[in-house]
This record gives sequence, structure tokens and C-alpha cells, in this order.
Amino acid sequence: MSEVFQRFKQDLAEVCWKDLRIHLQRDAIIIVAEELDLVEVAAVVAEDNKHKVANWIGEGQLVKPTAKQLSDWELDLNKPFRMLIVQPFILVQMVNHA
Repeated sequence: MSEVFQRFKQDLAEVCWKDLRIHLQRDAIIIVAEELDLVEVAAVVAEDNKHKVANWIGEGQLVKPTAKQLSDWELDLNKPFRMLIVQPFILVQMVNHA
């Protein structure tokens, strides 16, 4: 595993929506589809693998939040997300606790 991957693995955090929403001001939040490994996606973005990132975007696996999602999350400020910072982006994945 790459050093970048290992660093992101250590940095992986779970945060609530109320702590993420500040990043909307600079349009930095990117949702990572739950079928993807958030740490792997962060490493690929950090390594600037444009081809892989473009594929994920094209398949709708990396997207900006919709107005409906934002509205729903505002009703549940404690909604949990896994999060990694890959400047200038905040990559998030929704957490569904069973």
C-alpha cells in the first residue's frame, strides 16, 4: 500500500453534518458512493489520477450534494459521515448505522 493510502487510512474520521456544513461555503464537499472505498478514493484524488476520477464522476460515484440532500441533512444535523480532506476537497460518505 502506498504511503498516501496509509496516511488517509489513519486520517479517516466520522463527523456529523453540523461539522461539515461550513465547507458548503466554498463548494468543497464531494459525496463518495458507498460501494467505493473512501480511503482508496482519497488516495486516487491526491495522486491526481484524472482517468480514474473521471470514470467515477461519469458513473455518478463522485458527486456534489443535491439541494434535496442538503435540505434533508439540515433536518438531521447529527447525521454521521465518514470524511477525509484532500485539499481543496472534503470527501464524504454517508454512514448508515444498523
